Amino acid sequence: MAVRVDGRTFEGSGRSKKLAKGQAAQAALQALFDIRLPGHVPSRSGSRLLLQEFADSVSQLVTQKFRELTAGLTSVHARHKALAGIVMTKGLDARQAQVVVLSSGTKCISGEYINDQGLVVNDCHAEVVARRALVHFLYAQLELHLSKRREDWERSVFVRAKEGGYRLRENVLFHLYVSTSPCGDARLNSPYEITTDKLSSSKHIVRKFRGHLRTKIESGEGTVPVRGPSSVQTWDGVLLGEQLVTMSCTDKIARWNVLGLQGALLCHFIEPVYLHSLIVGSLHHTGHLSRVMSLRTEDIGQLPASYRHNRPLLSGVSDAEARRPGKSPHFSVNWVLGNSDVEIIDATTGKRSCGGSSRLCKHTFSTRWARLYGKLSTRVPSHGDTPSMYCEAKLAARTYQSVKQQLFRAFQKAGLGTWVRKPPEQDQFLLTL
Repeated sequence: MAVRVDGRTFEGSGRSKKLAKGQAAQAALQALFDIRLPGHVPSRSGSRLLLQEFADSVSQLVTQKFRELTAGLTSVHARHKALAGIVMTKGLDARQAQVVVLSSGTKCISGEYINDQGLVVNDCHAEVVARRALVHFLYAQLELHLSKRREDWERSVFVRAKEGGYRLRENVLFHLYVSTSPCGDARLNSPYEITTDKLSSSKHIVRKFRGHLRTKIESGEGTVPVRGPSSVQTWDGVLLGEQLVTMSCTDKIARWNVLGLQGALLCHFIEPVYLHSLIVGSLHHTGHLSRVMSLRTEDIGQLPASYRHNRPLLSGVSDAEARRPGKSPHFSVNWVLGNSDVEIIDATTGKRSCGGSSRLCKHTFSTRWARLYGKLSTRVPSHGDTPSMYCEAKLAARTYQSVKQQLFRAFQKAGLGTWVRKPPEQDQFLLTL
């Protein structure tokens, strides 16, 4: 249920139309007249709503930081069609909020540039780059524990865990802001994206593929439903002209809500790191967003210790960014707290504009992992020799890999399609220091 006031949309959901209308009205009153409401309200869909004032603060912090960082760039590189950022807080205190990563972008690498040494970034959509930038930040926080100085350990967001390895300090929370609804099912089926003149022709298609896993279009925009039972692309097929397939941002965020944001390598050292909230700037519908991010994997079953089926708080913003028509830039910008420079990646090649590899590529992360391995306490029992290849290090995180397969089976069991993976050759490179 939604109410429109002066061109702005406020949403509500509940067990009945009356409750949904009341929630929408409360959202409008809070945004327009600063009437305070409880932090979150449970809804029929299982979504939890974030306090609007807090969501707006996160949105403003991200957009202001992006303007500040890109002020010295050319007008071309200061543009964006999709912006994302992750804000870190202690509890839900916006006064101590800190932007830790920023990114922009809407493109993926062209198949001809796929790399078997981990030197490219395959997916330059803003949300995905933001997650990779957060991984960069998490490595830096772990590296503080290599120091012999106590004050360095105390600056880290991680503390030693009793069971081995590290965990986030109490009350450290991460909030993802994206300027527009993530590509894939979250955007395709958003009620606000279907205009009246398109409604009749699109209704059947929308219903048919509701909730379905979707893939991005190489060198283009938009997504298509996954097709066929094959889950692995082939290296020679891509080089011969087959499209390089990349899963949609909607599906990747759903994956992060089970596996965490940190990826397989960092699972050797840290417990899974989850989003506390997801804030969407435009084309946002709370009930639908909850369904595609969490409810599709409700039947995943019991998960191992430290893993969970995460349900982040959800919110739109009071003053959404205006739609940005026109072609998307063929580059992606990223910034990480602790790094003064903004990095620009050519989204077509997956490398920096100068031709060098990005600080967010697999090879860079593998090098940082190798420098930590054997020096920091780990959560993963050793099963023999130290991994010599990137793929071996990932597979050695056995619990993570088991949960990943559990997630993929849950999607298939729900009839939502098969998760498509990149050619395995791209992970078969040697670890180097």
